[in-house]
Amino acid sequence: MKQHFQVTGMSCAACANHVEKAVSKLDGVKSVGVNLMLGSMSVTYDENTVSDHAIIAAVEGAGYGAQRSNDTDRGRTKSQQERALLALRRRLVWSVVLLVPLFYLAMGHMLSLPVPRFFFADMRGFYAFVSVQLALLIPILVLNRAYFTVGFSRLVQLSPNMDTLVALGAAAGIIYSMLTVFLGKVDPHMPDLYFESAGMILTLVTVGKYLEERSKGQTTTAITALLALAPETAVVKREGKELTVRAEKIACGDTVIVRQGGKIPVDGIVTAGQGTVDESALTGESLPVEKTVGDSVTSATVSRSGYLEFRATRVGNDTTLSQIVRLMEEAASSKAPISRLADRISGVFVPVVITVALVAALLWYLIGHMPLSFCLSIGIAVLVISCPCALGLATPVAIMVGTGKAAERGILIKSAESLELMHRVQTVVLDKTGTVTHGQPQVTDILCAEGITAEELLCVAASVEQPSEHPLSRALIDEAKERCVPLCAVSDFSAVPGGGVQAQLDGAEIYAGNERFMALAGVHVGALRDAAEKLAHEGKTPLFFAEEERLLGVIAVADTVKSDSAEAVAHLQKLGRDVVLLTGDNERTAQAVAAQIGVKRVLAQVLPQDKAQCIADLQSEGKLVAMVGDGINDAPALAKADVGLAIGTGTDIAIESADIVLIKNTLRDVVSAVELSGAVLRNIRQNLFWAFFYNAIGIPVAAGVLYPAFGITLNPMIAAAAMSVSSVCVVSNALRLRRYHTAEPMTHKEETTMTKTMTIEGMMCTHCSGRVESVLNAIDGVSAKVDLQKKCATITLSDDVSDEMLRKAVTDAGYEVVAIR
Repeated sequence: MKQHFQVTGMSCAACANHVEKAVSKLDGVKSVGVNLMLGSMSVTYDENTVSDHAIIAAVEGAGYGAQRSNDTDRGRTKSQQERALLALRRRLVWSVVLLVPLFYLAMGHMLSLPVPRFFFADMRGFYAFVSVQLALLIPILVLNRAYFTVGFSRLVQLSPNMDTLVALGAAAGIIYSMLTVFLGKVDPHMPDLYFESAGMILTLVTVGKYLEERSKGQTTTAITALLALAPETAVVKREGKELTVRAEKIACGDTVIVRQGGKIPVDGIVTAGQGTVDESALTGESLPVEKTVGDSVTSATVSRSGYLEFRATRVGNDTTLSQIVRLMEEAASSKAPISRLADRISGVFVPVVITVALVAALLWYLIGHMPLSFCLSIGIAVLVISCPCALGLATPVAIMVGTGKAAERGILIKSAESLELMHRVQTVVLDKTGTVTHGQPQVTDILCAEGITAEELLCVAASVEQPSEHPLSRALIDEAKERCVPLCAVSDFSAVPGGGVQAQLDGAEIYAGNERFMALAGVHVGALRDAAEKLAHEGKTPLFFAEEERLLGVIAVADTVKSDSAEAVAHLQKLGRDVVLLTGDNERTAQAVAAQIGVKRVLAQVLPQDKAQCIADLQSEGKLVAMVGDGINDAPALAKADVGLAIGTGTDIAIESADIVLIKNTLRDVVSAVELSGAVLRNIRQNLFWAFFYNAIGIPVAAGVLYPAFGITLNPMIAAAAMSVSSVCVVSNALRLRRYHTAEPMTHKEETTMTKTMTIEGMMCTHCSGRVESVLNAIDGVSAKVDLQKKCATITLSDDVSDEMLRKAVTDAGYEVVAIR
């Protein structure tokens, strides 16, 4: 099973590494992911071998605190983080208030600033000088005592962290200064003390810690924004009464009431009322969505108008909101392959730095014959300039911001590994049905025999198909409803498997089906055979309709391609990815769809159980493969692919098998996922470069390698400032991803345009005018507006669109074009 824990006491990457190692050692633990920014840990383990109490004990044994967490803890954790940040700010302010006079007093005489001469006159003045510095330093030590209590306790437990480095550096300066005073080995006119250095180190590190914590808080704004959409209370109807209850108290089956402006607390199905719901927080779509009885509503959405009653179907930790937040947290806690080197280094970083500091100080003292104060300064500088946090934060902050940015666009990324692999994918496999196409058959063309109108043909077709359960029948009935065509009652209905259906309509025998079925019924289709074959070559299914032996016409039905599929494929190819269409359909239909979207490689007539093998075959060509699908039969292929992407409206098993979920059900988001993955990877590389470069340069300089040639050493105070800046730089660089925008949709070249008016017959209602407007606007370079009352369309079109193209589009939709002017 998988369990989440809240971990307290972690201050740097070394801490997270220690916690991870301590839990990983337990028998039965399969994987551990620690998130330093969220203070959380996810553990996958065998509950028969190890318990969560044993896991908590292991964390506590490593010197940290832990407890089980659940979704209701998130708000409390956020408020605790805010309180901790406020306390850190107060600590910082008072440290600076005390440090300013301490620094002025200690360094003023060197900077020719006015300082009482009494302090440097004799030993009595010198002791007063030391007493005043201690009076200012001790409160700073008390305010920042956590560095010492935590740092030294970790050192005793042999798991030193960043606090240990700071504590050792500050303590070394204080102890050296106190020994110098008590032993009397000091020149009162030019004392060599490090009280102000200790205070400066602690204060500057606290400055960096505060800026780092504040920046890390900004990396979780996406999660915070989502959590803010969850209402604390909700109105439910129980036993006929409206009650206000806590949102977490809603149970499955409860009737929840949401009025205009209210937030939807759980997932459910609308049982009464209607209204519009703003789903932009989940899908990124700005327009509200109409909801009526039978429609689903989702947590983290807002009612913009109307009144809704719905039956709760998913509550508590099972709501869409909870699952999204959980996915984002798990992705942030997971490890990206690119971070493995940084993780290995951060695990041994602090002990190595302590060793380097000690060796450098001894070498300068024993071989360089430098004064003790110089050697101490070298050791302290090495301790405080080293920054394990920069290494530890380089990857997780970028992943946290990147997954948050993806969630804003309706892209849910389950792991850091899939985020990294998405950019490296070379081949993208698209399942056809429901992914490239809408997944539901629609009427595309209506061809009438002589003397038959489109409305008459559609009335007969939909009426005879009404008793059938076939998906193609449903497409005809939906088209008739959309055109406001009334249906007639039929009798003696019968279906012929593989052929079609027949029924009695007003005493006449009606036949509906394929060409072979027409031949068996004695119907001659010669007049429309060529047109039907052309439709079949386009991947459509032509259905013939006849009354007795008289052909009435042909209606073509097809699973139409989504409007943005071709654009997404073109963009993927522009990014250098090979695109493959995978389908169980026949070769002709597959090739027709591939031609529409610009795909050259097609794998057709693939059985559901063979889809995973197709992915394996592509991988055997040495390519990283991403699979995009939505159905149950896609789940094995999604799991087999290097990265599986599930369409958000797909089945639960497909979503469970996928690494990335596309909530908006658009292939444009596959492009966005590729581009965002690249941006995150670039950011991580920049962060890792800075972290390695900083430590690779900073530690040797602090150790004094430039002193023999250039006489340059690093003051411990400057080293402390540099250490603080390094962590802030890494976090700030990751925050730049919040301003990242994926490329805009591909645009067409500028063309000259003209306006024409088309007069149309056959439009009977708003559904008809909407249908005509839709088919016209589907033509590239056309913008049309249809006026139902005037029976005409005003069309703005580019100069490469002909009248014949316009006429054919409207005629194929079943309407008559009278004139185009």
